[in-house]
Parts: sequence; structure tokens; C-alpha cells
Amino acid sequence: MLELINISKRYKDKWVLKDIHMKLNEERCVGILGVNGSGKTTLLSILAGVLKPNSGKVMYNNIDLLKNQTLRRKLIAYIPQKSPLIEELNALDNLKLWYDKEELKKEISSGVISLLGVDEFLKKPVSALSMGMKKRLSIACAVASKPKILLMDEPSAYLDIICKADIHRYISEHKRQGGSIILVSHDVGDFGICDEHYVLKAGILNPFEYKDNVDELIKIIG
Repeated sequence: MLELINISKRYKDKWVLKDIHMKLNEERCVGILGVNGSGKTTLLSILAGVLKPNSGKVMYNNIDLLKNQTLRRKLIAYIPQKSPLIEELNALDNLKLWYDKEELKKEISSGVISLLGVDEFLKKPVSALSMGMKKRLSIACAVASKPKILLMDEPSAYLDIICKADIHRYISEHKRQGGSIILVSHDVGDFGICDEHYVLKAGILNPFEYKDNVDELIKIIG
């Protein structure tokens, strides 16, 4: 189990995260909804080790991941909103940077690369890919290390319905294999695939019981 304990982050004189507390169990997807600028990306960046909080702990089986970067890198994969891909290479060459030869062959045939539909555009240069293709390729690269926990920043942003379905299908498969996901979004549509729901507003994270009550949710985050 991953547990966030009193995570706080300040930029100059502004607190963007205030005593964040949350638990993530195995085979669960936690959705965090908030408007742009609410601190969602900052929270994921702390969990990914990109940023340091002003205070708090990120515990995994009684180990503080903020003090054990080796374990954090093994456990957690971060899929940022912006593409981390090398534009000058094609999709296959980007994958080769993350997978060994035999593992890549296996994943293209019947693994995550096939599941995400990335096998359909392996020879295309990244610069020619759509936003949806880049997102799916980014996920395929990020999960090469077989992480237990995925951090997904706006996974459905600017994607069409087919690409969204591919990503949602992969999230379900990752859970089925014992993994967990923290998904942050401003798109209410992403909440439907989550098992637990939170709203991040003014630096404060609160649980929300989501039952397709979209109007109530929009009122809370607005």
C-alpha cells in the first residue's frame, strides 16, 4: 500500500498543497479531479521524485520513498501530460530505448504494446503521430520496467474516443495484474474508470463519492 502523509508544497509565499493525505491499495485506480492550476501535476511530480515537498512522507510498506529513490524508481512510473518522446525517432526506435530485444518482441506480439495499439504505427516518426498515438506510445515506454504504480497526468487530454478507450482498457488490465494507478484530470469522463475519487481544490484534497453526479462535482471544483 502507498500512503501519502501530510504532503505540503509551497511556491514562494503560496501553498499549492496543504497536508495531503491519501492511501492507494493494490488493484485500485484513484482519480483526482481539479481545475487547471489546482496542484494536480505538482502532486504527481512529488510522487515521481521530480519535486520535493516542503513537508510530509510517501510511505510504501513502512519505507519512505522520498528517502529511497532506488525503490521509488522501481515501483513507480510517471506518464506526464507533455510527451517525453524523441520526436526525431520513429515509434519503434523510441521503444528500443526502454525494452531489450526479446522483451520488445514479446510486448509487440501480445503484451502492452499490442494492447495499446502501438503496434499499428511502429514505423511512423513521432513527429507525425497524433496526440493519441503519442500518449499511447508514452505509456508503453513508461511501463517497460513493469512498475506496480502508475502516475497518469491528464491521460485523456485532447484524445478522441478510440484513444481514450485504449488507455482505459490498459488501466483495467494493469489493475487486473495487481497494479495501482493515480490518475489526475480535469476531465470528468476519466472518473468513470476510477475506484476512488478525490477533488483537489485550493491545495486541499477531499474524497468525493462519485455516482455520475456530474453537476454536483462541477459545482464543488468550480
